[in-house]
Amino acid sequence: MHRFCYLIFLNGDIKNLAMVKSSSMCTVINKVRRIWFCSNNLFGGCRVKRSRRIYLVWKIQVKHFCAVCLDGSPPAYHFDKGSGEGVNSWIVHLEGGGWCSDVSSCLERKDTRLGSSKQMDTQAGFYGILNNQQDYNPDFYNWNRIKIRYCDGSSFTGDVEEVDPTNNLHFRGARIFEAVIKHLLAKGMENAEKAILSGCSAGGLAAILNCDRFKSFLPNGARVKCVPDAGYFIHLPDVSGTKRIENFYKGVVETHGSAKYLSKSCTSKYGAGLCFFPQYVVQDIATPIFVVNAAYDSWQIRNILIPGMADPHGSWQNCRDDISNCTPDQLDAVQGFREDFIKALSGVQNSPSKGMFIDSCYIHCQTEMQESWFKTDAPQLANTTIAKAVGDWFYDRKPFQHIDCAFPCNPTCGKPVLNVKVNPEF
Repeated sequence: MHRFCYLIFLNGDIKNLAMVKSSSMCTVINKVRRIWFCSNNLFGGCRVKRSRRIYLVWKIQVKHFCAVCLDGSPPAYHFDKGSGEGVNSWIVHLEGGGWCSDVSSCLERKDTRLGSSKQMDTQAGFYGILNNQQDYNPDFYNWNRIKIRYCDGSSFTGDVEEVDPTNNLHFRGARIFEAVIKHLLAKGMENAEKAILSGCSAGGLAAILNCDRFKSFLPNGARVKCVPDAGYFIHLPDVSGTKRIENFYKGVVETHGSAKYLSKSCTSKYGAGLCFFPQYVVQDIATPIFVVNAAYDSWQIRNILIPGMADPHGSWQNCRDDISNCTPDQLDAVQGFREDFIKALSGVQNSPSKGMFIDSCYIHCQTEMQESWFKTDAPQLANTTIAKAVGDWFYDRKPFQHIDCAFPCNPTCGKPVLNVKVNPEF
């Protein structure tokens, strides 16, 4: 069975709860229901089903943070409480969904689930690394598991104070990240003994860019590591020679004011735009990190190597859909992408505290899908599933740094999974 978890909104209005004011910073008003009030701003909640018990979850208002989605609505997350030996262990998973690089593209997202919590589904299934069943997630099933919804368009790095009244766009991704983490600390993560920051796609990139920042919020003695999935986007021109992804990321950083939350060591060398690429920042990350990625990442091949604008006549379409359909010349270009991807991993390979699972599947995001995380037919490297590799590395049972052989050598990969709806093209 898989659990569905309801949304927790930040900055939301509270209904059906008595309005109680408190001048103290964080005072417990009701110990039975654990409803919190803070600085005259109500913390309240809705219900979450967990087996046969009903749990109260929270909405909060962070008055001085202005941590809001693109449209100014409150950010939100899903939460499933840990149990047994996992009560002081936490997984914080960051949702993905691309980026917006200018006012026009951010306006397109503003009234969707990727720009407004008003448009988000109230329930989410927890699978893969978020699964609550030991048979499907043996190392992390009983941890506190959180999925932070993505509504800022900057991989949780934006921070612009001013709001243009003509478009009412808010660029506050970094504030959302901090506000949610501080709320989780108040809900028990301040006592964390173990913690993982994970994420898929743009959320995987966010897990890389915010890895050390996440650790800084946790207790000094806690075992804290990061597991980005499909977030290792690489810097290279497309098949037409255009530096499309480089220019796009520069636009993201400039529009959202992300530079202040990027690696200072990197920005001083390369400029802020390039420091949105993991290959330029990963060597500076002090927190242990485990990179899960396909060397033939389907989103990157479809959007970085062969974006639609570089293929106006559609001659690459069959190859983009499934690399087993590529012509010999097209496959050479795809194999060249793999070689560039492996070179970009040098900052991971050269560190004993870092791990990686780089398979040759044509897929994007594997830790949040049960089929690729932990099943009998899940992708494997060195006879090891992603779940086993991550678990062994996290608990220091065994290091894991493996790069798969070139396509089409791995029979465990199965059919291509594109996830186009979940991870839209830019």
